[in-house]
Amino acid sequence: MNYLILSILLKVIDVYTYLLIAYALLSWFPGAYDTTIGRFIIGVVEPVIAPFRKLKLQFFGLDFTIWIVMIAFNILARFLVYLLI
Repeated sequence: MNYLILSILLKVIDVYTYLLIAYALLSWFPGAYDTTIGRFIIGVVEPVIAPFRKLKLQFFGLDFTIWIVMIAFNILARFLVYLLI
């Protein structure tokens, strides 16, 4: 039972990581945030990214917030695997 729950959580983290990558790629295309898919991705990703934006992770015109969130999710996934073992 615990294995099933942890497995589902790990899959959710994987899917969310892909959504973060898609969110970053949307910034390369003008008007992509205004599409239906863009609004969906923003609605899912922004609540998690918003607290990390307070850390001021913008350097030389680049925003590293998404990378930090992905690293945090990676650490969370490793912790969940550690719990599984």
